Amino acid sequence: MVNTKVNLCSLELENPVIPASGTFGFGYEFAQLYDINCLGTFSFKGTTREPRFGNPTPRIAECEAGLINSVGLQNPGVDSVIEDELPKLRECFHKPVMANVSGFSVEDYVYTCAKLDKIEQIGWLEVNVSCPNVHGGGMSFGTSPQSAAEVTRAVKAVTEKPVIVKLSPNVTDIASIAKACEEAGADGISLINTLLGMRIDLKTKKPVIANKMGGFSGPAIKPVALRMVYQVFEAVDIPIVGMGGASSAEDVIEFMLAGATAVEVGAANLVDPFACKKIIEDLPAVMEKYSINNLREIIGGAH
Repeated sequence: MVNTKVNLCSLELENPVIPASGTFGFGYEFAQLYDINCLGTFSFKGTTREPRFGNPTPRIAECEAGLINSVGLQNPGVDSVIEDELPKLRECFHKPVMANVSGFSVEDYVYTCAKLDKIEQIGWLEVNVSCPNVHGGGMSFGTSPQSAAEVTRAVKAVTEKPVIVKLSPNVTDIASIAKACEEAGADGISLINTLLGMRIDLKTKKPVIANKMGGFSGPAIKPVALRMVYQVFEAVDIPIVGMGGASSAEDVIEFMLAGATAVEVGAANLVDPFACKKIIEDLPAVMEKYSINNLREIIGGAH
């Protein structure tokens, strides 16, 4: 009998599979399709201090081995998330959930994290300093060690739950930024967020997406994601949540060998809403195929 359990920042997960923020809504939408309690946990839709309508349409462009999105953090704001969304989630998901938080200033991050920190059903705060689809804030905080550390330090001062900082791949030295977050008190690192990409319509000769550029995700970015998880594992001593193109149980194991404790699945959910359920069901057989008895024992095994 294989053991799929892992420990993420002192909280145990039945398995390491986590739907990524922005691809799983607030969970209850997917609960209409299957029992989402099979998940390790999931990261709910990126939440900001104030409601956001998001970017103009079109927001999605398909491309080879992936897709580009520029949704722009559309969400009802933290107060509505607490009052309206999380009670609906509580009815169908009985595990701690991961809250994904974005902001446009350090004060925004502090305000939103402090509010969510008080909610019992939230287990972790995934602080997104890496969104490429918003102007001002977002990715700008995650592209320098100093800025990422500043947000981390400020959030840690007002929270008691584990803080996992989500980093951007659109940088030169990912390890130095991760190290700065660790030194500022981060309990974990999430990586990678989307790469920056675009498509051009040959008929109109204009960018497909209204925002011109957006976040490129899907199978094509997995080698970049694996490389960055590998590099960060060698630089820090805190857990890593790996993501970027994962769509199978084999992918999950590959990320864990690179150094991830848990693995988020993003774009695959948009292609197949049952993707995470299938990965979890496949995981024991794939572990047996590769003579893996305990997932905790393979974290960083490729080093």
